[in-house]
Amino acid sequence: MRLLVLITLWVGRPVARGLLYPICSYFLVFSGGAQRTSRDYLRRILNRPPSWTDVFRHFHAFASTIHDRVYLLSGRHRYFDIHTEGASALHAILAQNRGCILLGSHLGSFEVLRAQGIFDHKLPITVIMHEAAASNLNAVLHNLRPEIRDRIIPPGTADTMLAVKERLDRGEIVGILGDRLFNDEKGMACEFLGQTRMFPEGPFLLAALLQVPIVLFFGLYQGGRQYHLYFEPLADSIPVNGARRSETLRPWIERYVGRLEHYCRLSPYNWFNFYEGPDHARHSHPAV
Repeated sequence: MRLLVLITLWVGRPVARGLLYPICSYFLVFSGGAQRTSRDYLRRILNRPPSWTDVFRHFHAFASTIHDRVYLLSGRHRYFDIHTEGASALHAILAQNRGCILLGSHLGSFEVLRAQGIFDHKLPITVIMHEAAASNLNAVLHNLRPEIRDRIIPPGTADTMLAVKERLDRGEIVGILGDRLFNDEKGMACEFLGQTRMFPEGPFLLAALLQVPIVLFFGLYQGGRQYHLYFEPLADSIPVNGARRSETLRPWIERYVGRLEHYCRLSPYNWFNFYEGPDHARHSHPAV
């Protein structure tokens, strides 16, 4: 990864892009768990048995978004052709000096939007991130822009809620991914692509407790230099019912899962949740 960063910044993205082919071929052969998960997902999203070419394309899309983070975090985000749809919903909230939760997923790239917030100072975005889930990767990429660590909140600590509330009270955005469980996080079973999977309740409970809006975000990689960013308002506020908390949250979680499925079908090679099924949702991120 360090070598790829050096080649990208000193020689150029097109040359470094060529290195993704042998890298993806290596993982296609040796990363059995990720390959099985890719095949299972692609079979459900494509409605046919996936070929080796499909799995390679899936891996290559993932590698491409990781590689693009080198340019994004080094301040070269304007190199990309980024089309945005629905951002007025987000800007309307910020114009009222209200904070909001920006709920994303492992679909496409969240980094495209975060880079715009960092370098153009248009969107004050802090993310709740499990850095340990891909610690080697994050160590290399975050060295490109060390101050980005000030915009990361680790989840599950005594200070997490306080740190989130401070930023929301300042009218800022807090980003979080809503399609993966970690550790002992409480989850809810939902139908996703014809299969029952567990989705975390945490982002929705956080919004309910702090009474802030939720806006959905999907940053789809379209190949080459192109990204398409979608924003959708999910809830202006979620009511809190302590005795029936899960029942209160279920409609919002199911709506999120439904929109995630919609965008997966829109760009089927963009979902990078490489796990071996719902029973494995608590494991750490694979090396790829």
